[in-house]
Amino acid sequence: MKARFGVRRGTVLVAALLVAVIAAILPGSAAADTNDNRARPDHWGVIARNTIGSPVAELRNGPYGPFGVTGTTARPPYGRGSLGIEVADRSTNLGIPSEKVDFGNEVDFFGKSLLSLRRVGFHVFQTNENIGYGGPTNMPNIRIEINPNVPTLPADTYSTVVWVPAASPISSGWSPFIDATTTGRWYLTGGETSCTQAAQCTFAQLKASFTTLNAKPTVYTVAVGKGRDSMWIGAVDGLRLNDYVYDFEPDGVKQLRSR
Repeated sequence: MKARFGVRRGTVLVAALLVAVIAAILPGSAAADTNDNRARPDHWGVIARNTIGSPVAELRNGPYGPFGVTGTTARPPYGRGSLGIEVADRSTNLGIPSEKVDFGNEVDFFGKSLLSLRRVGFHVFQTNENIGYGGPTNMPNIRIEINPNVPTLPADTYSTVVWVPAASPISSGWSPFIDATTTGRWYLTGGETSCTQAAQCTFAQLKASFTTLNAKPTVYTVAVGKGRDSMWIGAVDGLRLNDYVYDFEPDGVKQLRSR
């Protein structure tokens, strides 16, 4: 029997199957759309040059738990997955033996103004074991590689802005959103402004330290990372950057409009 328009029904079914297969396997296809109809970013991954030792930064399911716990602290805040991170503290033969890893994006934020950053933070899966390894503030970081663009330092074209979170309010399970604009401390690895590792700043002070110098810092990369300090095994999800949330899922990183 022929289907409408003179095409055999079997041919229609085969064609539909081929379209479905192609959509599932080709990058940039309709299968890569997110809930807000924005294409899922495919530029996220481990930044190899910022990795030391054999750490893990991998998109994964969960984590769920700990056992016996229910509610929002027992499941990822977005979807069903997260970015799992594992670093050891004494596993290399280097002068500083601890590991380091950055999972980030070296493409999509390049050239953007650091001073345009208004909202930033994430959710973290913390454990009592991690606290035992390095104390309550043993936490992952947000790292933003930048060109400082300080007029008095024209030859200085590289530094990293680092957020050091305060302790998670949840010691065993998923935290609520931890706002990096109101909690924790910030510093620059290159010491270009008054916000140094020895004299860390609030988010407002960090931005003011650039404007005081008439600096116009631009972004190279954005990453979530850990090290080089204490051992840590946990996860991060819902990285917030201004009006978007980056949802770490087993099949990729989804860009969502903030809630």
